Amino acid sequence: MFDIKPLKAVTFRHLAFGYWANEFGNWFGEIALAVLVFDRTGSALATAALFLALRFLPALVAPVITVRVEAAQLRLALPFIYVLEAILFIGLSLVSRHFSLPLVLILSTADGMLAITGKALTRSITATWLVRSGALREGNALLNLGAMVSSAAGPVAAGAAVAWRGAGAALLADAASFLVTAIIIATAPVLALETNVAAGTSGRLRSGLSVLRNYGAVRRLMVAIALVMMFGSVAVPIEVVFAKQTLHAGDRGYGFLLGAWGAGMILGGAGFAAGRHIRLTRMLGVGTALAVLGYAGLAASTTLPVACIFSAAGGVGNGAGWIAAVTGVQERIPLATQSALMSVLEGVNQVMPAIGFMIGGAVTAGTSPRSAYGLAALGMAIVMSIVALRPIDRIRLVEVAPADSAEGPVVVSRVTRSPVLSDEVPGRQQEIATHSRTLPVAQA
Repeated sequence: MFDIKPLKAVTFRHLAFGYWANEFGNWFGEIALAVLVFDRTGSALATAALFLALRFLPALVAPVITVRVEAAQLRLALPFIYVLEAILFIGLSLVSRHFSLPLVLILSTADGMLAITGKALTRSITATWLVRSGALREGNALLNLGAMVSSAAGPVAAGAAVAWRGAGAALLADAASFLVTAIIIATAPVLALETNVAAGTSGRLRSGLSVLRNYGAVRRLMVAIALVMMFGSVAVPIEVVFAKQTLHAGDRGYGFLLGAWGAGMILGGAGFAAGRHIRLTRMLGVGTALAVLGYAGLAASTTLPVACIFSAAGGVGNGAGWIAAVTGVQERIPLATQSALMSVLEGVNQVMPAIGFMIGGAVTAGTSPRSAYGLAALGMAIVMSIVALRPIDRIRLVEVAPADSAEGPVVVSRVTRSPVLSDEVPGRQQEIATHSRTLPVAQA
């Protein structure tokens, strides 16, 4: 059964519902913008430029914005980010009446930066609360399930809204969703995360990035996530070709194929939530293995029912593996670096799939959709085989003293926390820690 204990706390409920509403708004907005740009330009290149504006530049800039904002008054700053997103989408709705592609791209780039920053800060605040409450895994499982439902509902709702009232009205509706998110977050009892205000923006950013440089386990896990995302996205743009031309299943078959993957993702997320006593690394390995099986099976499928079975298996792996990976990263980094590294992870989540899309399109154009599925399976298998050679679960890093501390770098490699779920600002729980003058996890 799922552990829904975190939802009994008001703070987590606000953070979770805010995260889900924001995820819905992000997907809704992307689809509405894509329809607007393609309808007004008739150009695939213009639509591709839109996704570049939403993803690539924001992924580079968002970490700087995130570490700058994390030192501000979060009760005002985080809701204000969502209010700004609402204003941007009101502007995009107005632009839809007198269309200008350059202006759409500029506003979309600004929104992409805010979207990554908002998600990273919300995840960091939530992780801080969950770690202190001893419920990181259970809370992440609930966040993930809700986010999957939002990511499935957002595109469907956007398509229906555009068909009903047009892209301009859909963009206004999306603006309203961000205002709802702002209200939910602003009314949370506690919004707090650990940060070193005195270090300044550059110091906090360096501190976060130094974790990737100094801690091999964290670095390997982040690289593995990036590569798996890239290879896992290779097949996404060619699924319609596979369904309609390779399997001769038509539009309905394409819908069944996507639906099977989506249903599998929800089942995988539910499996992660229910299997909370299974080690994260084992969950991550099983999830990736199922994704590899799914892609390999799709490459060999000759009928739609068989393809749907493998698509569902791949979705299960995707749903369980992704949240296991995120939780694994959060367990291994200091609380004070959560915002910086979560913004990097959100940026990776934006950029690497886009690279995978381009690879998949090129492979399909040169060979066939089956080759793209095969490449996805082979690439993911190789990445996880390499990661498995050097285990990432030897040490769980929860807290690190500042690098410029008088005592030098101190690693807390064993921490015991009281699993209290409270809406009060959690003080530091009693800690039993072993300290080292070196950085032992650098060799983990």
